[in-house]
Amino acid sequence: MFSIDDPRWATLKGGYHILYDPRPALWQLAAGENVVDSWKELWNELHHQGDVDDASYAVIPHLVHILSAKAERDWNFYAIISTIEIARHRKNNPPLPVWLADDYFRAWDEIVNLGLRDFPEAHDDVTVQSILGALAIAKKKMRIGALIADLDDSEIAEILENHLSWSQVFDEKR
Repeated sequence: MFSIDDPRWATLKGGYHILYDPRPALWQLAAGENVVDSWKELWNELHHQGDVDDASYAVIPHLVHILSAKAERDWNFYAIISTIEIARHRKNNPPLPVWLADDYFRAWDEIVNLGLRDFPEAHDDVTVQSILGALAIAKKKMRIGALIADLDDSEIAEILENHLSWSQVFDEKR
């Protein structure tokens, strides 16, 4: 895997297309320190209004490696990797660097295992939706994965009502 000590980290760019080194945030996540602030930083620096860059791509194998050792992963993990992968397919974003491709795609293969492991314990809407979106994307179902990952509950309700002629809101109680 692309080493956390590799000098290329100093040359990578984040979502603003400026240099960004995500390693301090990754180290904090690995240590379980400042987790909320680390996620905020990664969200702010790796993705900006649909823009991502090579630091965004390089983070995914390391997030998978770090968080696969944890007992559980929260919605941030599944949502940020989905957001980055969706944005990677936008024409205005740079391609995945060749030197990173093997690690990147191996990480996405592992995301299936992690998502299936976490799904039985996921109960809040955001976590369930984030896992489902990431699983669809990992299985190369990009359109449905993007739909699941990107839309909020009100947008899903609007689609069901306006585009599929479902005129009533569902009561999701058993």
